[in-house]
Amino acid sequence: MIKFSGTVFDLDGVITETSNAHYEAWKELANELGFDLPNDVLDKIRGIPRMEALEIVLSYNDNGILLDESNKKNLAERKNEIYLDKIKNYSRRDLNDGVIELLNLLKKNNKKIALASSSKNAEFLLKALEIYEYFDAVVDPTSVKKGKPDPEIFIRACELIELEPNECIGIEDSQAGIESIKSAGMIPIGIGKHLKCEIKFDNILEFYQYLLEFQTHEDD
Repeated sequence: MIKFSGTVFDLDGVITETSNAHYEAWKELANELGFDLPNDVLDKIRGIPRMEALEIVLSYNDNGILLDESNKKNLAERKNEIYLDKIKNYSRRDLNDGVIELLNLLKKNNKKIALASSSKNAEFLLKALEIYEYFDAVVDPTSVKKGKPDPEIFIRACELIELEPNECIGIEDSQAGIESIKSAGMIPIGIGKHLKCEIKFDNILEFYQYLLEFQTHEDD
C-alpha cells in the first residue's frame, strides 16, 4: 500500500481535460499561419511548457517562415488568447470524475496538496473549477527554469508544502510528468493505460476508490 503525507497534482488530463482545448488552440494558430496540424500532435505537446510546444507546432510549417524570438513569444501569446477563450466557461462540472471525492479524502486525512503544472493559467482554472481552496500550494511555472521531464517543478512543489519528496506522491497523465516525478524522488501515480508506470489507474476515480479501500482497511 502507498504511504504518503503529501500529494502533488498535475492539472491537464488529471484534474480536468483541457488537452483538447490546447490542441484546438494550437491548430487554430497554425491555420492562421497557413498550415495544419495532424492529430498525433496532441500527444506530443501534452504536459510541456508553451514555448516548447510552439517549437513542435512550428516544425509542421512548410511555408518557409523564419521567426525570431520576439515573433515566437507573440505567437505563444496569441495561442494563449485562443485557449483562454475556449476555457472561459469552465466550471466545477468540468472536473474529472472522482476529483472532488479525492480532494475531500486527502483533506480528511490531513494530506498536504500542491499543484505542479506548467500551465500559466493554472490558478485561473483552479478558481473556475471551484477547487482553489483545497490547495496548500501552487507552483508558479514562471519560477521554474526547466520543464518536465526535469524534476524541478515537483521538487519546488514539495518545498512549498514543506515535505521531502519521498514523503509525497505525484499524479500525472504524461510520460514526461512521470519521469519528472521519479527524478524528484517521489512516488509516481500514473493516470492512463498508455503510461510506463508501476502504479497506474485508468482515471482519477479509480485512484480515489483505491485510496478509499486502503483507508477502510487501515481503520479496521
